[in-house]
Amino acid sequence: MPITKNIARSLAALTLGVTAGTALAGPTLDAINKRGTLVCGVHTGLTGFSAPDRNGKYAGIDVDYCKALAAAILGSPDKVKYVPLTAQQRFTALQSGEIDLLSRNTTWNSKRDTTMGSVFPGVWFFDGQAFVVNSKKNPKVRKLADLNKASVCVETGTTTERNLADYARANKLTFKPVVFEGQEATEKAFQSGRCDAYTTDSSGIAAMLVNLPSRADYTVLPEIISKEPLGPMLRRNDQEFFAIMRWMIFALQQAEESGVTQANVLQMKAESKDPTIQRLTGASGEVGKGLGLDADWAVRAIQAVGNYGESYDRNIKPLGLTRGMNALWNKGGLMYPMPLD
Repeated sequence: MPITKNIARSLAALTLGVTAGTALAGPTLDAINKRGTLVCGVHTGLTGFSAPDRNGKYAGIDVDYCKALAAAILGSPDKVKYVPLTAQQRFTALQSGEIDLLSRNTTWNSKRDTTMGSVFPGVWFFDGQAFVVNSKKNPKVRKLADLNKASVCVETGTTTERNLADYARANKLTFKPVVFEGQEATEKAFQSGRCDAYTTDSSGIAAMLVNLPSRADYTVLPEIISKEPLGPMLRRNDQEFFAIMRWMIFALQQAEESGVTQANVLQMKAESKDPTIQRLTGASGEVGKGLGLDADWAVRAIQAVGNYGESYDRNIKPLGLTRGMNALWNKGGLMYPMPLD
């Protein structure tokens, strides 16, 4: 009999511990709530993704993700502190706790997801590595093979640098990498003629060209040499914050799929009979409760930045990039929000 009582007590204690554990916020979410501000690591200046505008306010699709999180967690998209980081600085800033998350056009790969104390909750933007040349200075360069033995400007601390070496080796080409720290320094070196070509994500090339008055002088080569699934990062072993970050991606994608916009989200919440829209807006179901948030978490996020398509059109479309892989799954793309149940 005593043994049975001891087992019962142990089971009760275990159950209480599990219940208490699920009720508590994770370390990052707890710190955000206590601080009253989300600290988001962003790019030092990449048009369309994260860059300060004329008034010094950050804007871009990566910034929108931070704003959406702040709206969902803290009730306002303005409760964000942006920390501009270079490619070299970004991972240390996350690992040290200087930032809550990194939303800085960062490629999801196995090394970063398994060996750096960090994890990716999902893909926010699909990209690939491209090359650009000054066609006035290099009129005969039409494809990558034409760059054999040429110098290539590349930013250090990025997957771009390794991809360049891998591609050259696999295709028996010789490139002369000229390495710089920081996107701005790399771009300026290329524009000044330090290198025959510049390589980075295709979106980064588009962001550079859109700001150049001499856009017609440049040619983007047709080859894409890598897969660059870009997404936000957080520290490992923080399941509560991980879930919020993951489902924020899905919520904004689902909003686009369901036709829920910045302008109509409140009307949709009040009037829609669609079960998915009801769960998304908190009119029914317990999605918010499962995330440790209230029922209106996604409504506030959509009010702040719109759905994924609205954010894309506002930030990325002006760069001249089509949706492509970043279209929804039912529009020929790869964006596939998981079901809200």
